[in-house]
Amino acid sequence: MHLLLTGANGYIGLRLLPALLDDGHRVTAVVRDRRRFPASDFERAGDRLQVIEGDFLEPGSLPAFPDDLDAAYYLLHSMGGGGDFAAREEATARAFTTALSATRCQRILYLGGLVDESRELSLHLRSRLHVEDVLRESGIALTVLRASIIVGSGSASFEIVRDLAEKLPVMICPRWVSTRCQPIAIRNVIDYLTGLLDCPETAGKTFDIGGPEILRYRDLLAGYAEVRGLKRRFIPVPFLSPKLSSWWLYLMTTTRFQLARSLVSSMKNETVCRDTAIRDFLTPRLIGYREAVERALARIAQNRVPSSWFDALNDGSLEPRFIDAIKVPEHGVLRDEQRVPLQAPREQVLDAIWSLGGQRGWPSMDWAWHLRGTIDRLAGGIGLRRGRRHPTDLRPGDALDFWRVVVADRERGRLMLYAEMKLPGEAWLEFQVESSTLRQTATFRPQGLLGRAYWYSVLPFHWLLFPRMARRLAS
Repeated sequence: MHLLLTGANGYIGLRLLPALLDDGHRVTAVVRDRRRFPASDFERAGDRLQVIEGDFLEPGSLPAFPDDLDAAYYLLHSMGGGGDFAAREEATARAFTTALSATRCQRILYLGGLVDESRELSLHLRSRLHVEDVLRESGIALTVLRASIIVGSGSASFEIVRDLAEKLPVMICPRWVSTRCQPIAIRNVIDYLTGLLDCPETAGKTFDIGGPEILRYRDLLAGYAEVRGLKRRFIPVPFLSPKLSSWWLYLMTTTRFQLARSLVSSMKNETVCRDTAIRDFLTPRLIGYREAVERALARIAQNRVPSSWFDALNDGSLEPRFIDAIKVPEHGVLRDEQRVPLQAPREQVLDAIWSLGGQRGWPSMDWAWHLRGTIDRLAGGIGLRRGRRHPTDLRPGDALDFWRVVVADRERGRLMLYAEMKLPGEAWLEFQVESSTLRQTATFRPQGLLGRAYWYSVLPFHWLLFPRMARRLAS
C-alpha cells in the first residue's frame, strides 16, 4: 500500500513509520521541519519512503500529496500548545482533508482519545472528538482508534508518572487520582494502527482500545513505584482544584504548564473502553500495565525505539538502519554538552573515541575515573575492573569499564554509553562526530532529591573534566 503519514516526527509517528516500512508499505511522511526528521535512520528504505515538508496551520506551505494514496494516518494534535488549541486542531484537520481530497485516497486512520460522550468532557477531549467530525466530513472512509493513557518511554503521560513516583515519597493526591483509566502499552497501539490496514471492513468504524486492566491514576503511580522497588505513601485531599493541580504537576514534573493544564482537565473524565468490537478484527496480545512499565524502564535509554523492536534489543541484534532512532531521555534530565571543532581528521578522532577506557584509560583526569571506579566497588558496584573486550573495537552490548555500549555506529560517527555504576539515577555519555564538530553529551536522570544532590556535588569535576576531554578527543 501507499500510505501518507502525518506527524512523522512525533512520538507515535517515529514508532509507526519503521513498522510500516518493515511491513513492506510505501510511505509518504509529512513533517513540518525536514531538518528534525532523522532521515539517516531510514536510508535502507530507499524509494519506499518519501519525506515532504509542510505546515498544516499554513495550508499554502503544503505540497501536493501523491495522487495514488491508499490510506492516510492522521496523527496531529495541539494539546499543550497554549492559546486556543481547539481552533488550531480544527484548522489543522480541515487543511489535511482539503489536501487529501485532491488524491484518490480511500481511507483515513485517526488516533484520538477515549471519551464517554454521555458525560461533560474537558476542552481537550471535546477537541479530539470534534477532529473526528471534521475528518468524517471529508467523505473519505474514517477509522478511529480511541486510546486512554499510552504507556511507553518518552510518552508525556508515562514521563509524568515517572517523575512523580521517582521524586515524591509522599504524594498529596487530589480527587482526580481516583478517576479510572485503561492504560495501553505503546507496542499495542502500534499493533492496532498497523493491523487496521489488513482489515478493510473496519473502514468507517470507531473503536476503543485499551490494555487488559482498568486502573485508577493512583494505581499507575503505585504500580510504577512497585516495579521500581520504591515505597510511596498517598495522602488524599479533597480541596486541590484543577488549577492548583496543574501548578503542582508543572512544579513537580518536567511537563510544560499548558500540557499539565490540559492533562489535569481531562483526568476528571474516565477513559475506559466501553465496547470491545476491535477484538472481532484484531487480537494482539495485550500487555498489562506492570509489564508495559518494565519494558519502558528496561529500554529507557532507547527513548524513541519503536516498541515492535524491543525483542531485537534484548538479543543484541538491533538492525543498523534503526540505530540512530535510539535516543537518551529528553524529560527530567540534567545535561552537560560540549561542542568543539575537529582539530584532527575525522577518522583519527573516531579512533580516539573508539579506544576510550580499558588499558588506555580516559583522556581527561584519568585518576578521577579510577577514583570513581574505586568508590563504585566499595558501594558494591562493578568499578573499572572489567575493562573492555577489545582495545579498539566496540559493538553494541559490550562492557566498557563501568559503561555498557548502547550504540556504536562508526559510519555515522556515533557512540552512546549507558552507566552501570551505582548511581542515584541513570546516566548516558554520547559522542557524535559531525562534519567538522565533535558533540559530547553527558546526560543524567536523577532519582529524587538524592540524585539531584549527587549531580550538583560532582558538577565542579564535570566543569574541569568534560571540556578538557572533548578538546583532547577532537585533537
